[in-house]
Amino acid sequence: MKTKHNLVFATNNLHKLEEIKKLLGDRYNILSLSDIGFSGDIPEDADNLVDNALQKVKFIYDKYNCNCFADDTGLEVDALGGEPGVYSARYAGEPADSKRNLEKLMKNMKNVSNRVARFRTVIALIFDKKEYIFHGVAEGEITTEKRGKEGFGYDPVFQPEGYNQTFAEMPLEMKNPISHRGKASAELLKFLKK
Repeated sequence: MKTKHNLVFATNNLHKLEEIKKLLGDRYNILSLSDIGFSGDIPEDADNLVDNALQKVKFIYDKYNCNCFADDTGLEVDALGGEPGVYSARYAGEPADSKRNLEKLMKNMKNVSNRVARFRTVIALIFDKKEYIFHGVAEGEITTEKRGKEGFGYDPVFQPEGYNQTFAEMPLEMKNPISHRGKASAELLKFLKK
């Protein structure tokens, strides 16, 4: 049996970690920040998803010198000019609070007829000292009310194109292949298989 290689996912978000482990776990031993002894916050103050993901992965790589990856995800709502975008995690201000973020989004979308939105994920990888970037997008719309108990963040109000369920109404097995993170992870996996 081949030994699994370690790959550190530079995130403190346990929901993201669980999703990624399901996507990559049979091939790689996905380690969390706590697995490598890191606690605290990773800087992410860039003004776009790519630079944020790169900033996070470089921070961990410089400290631990290990193969690692980080992601940054934004929800872009057309009627809000692309908001919350890169500020999705802190849309309602500091400290990051997904419940308040969701409330702010729903307040801003009240009586808005154009509900088109997309989730965009960027994964930055440092592997054998080289940097790589992978993208994933899920098109959809913002529902008028929260639905579902699965997922996290904006999942209860995001309904992907072609489905009548929100991400929060879908089990991971259904959500992962069509989600922004799932698509970016598929690109990452394709690269890692090479």
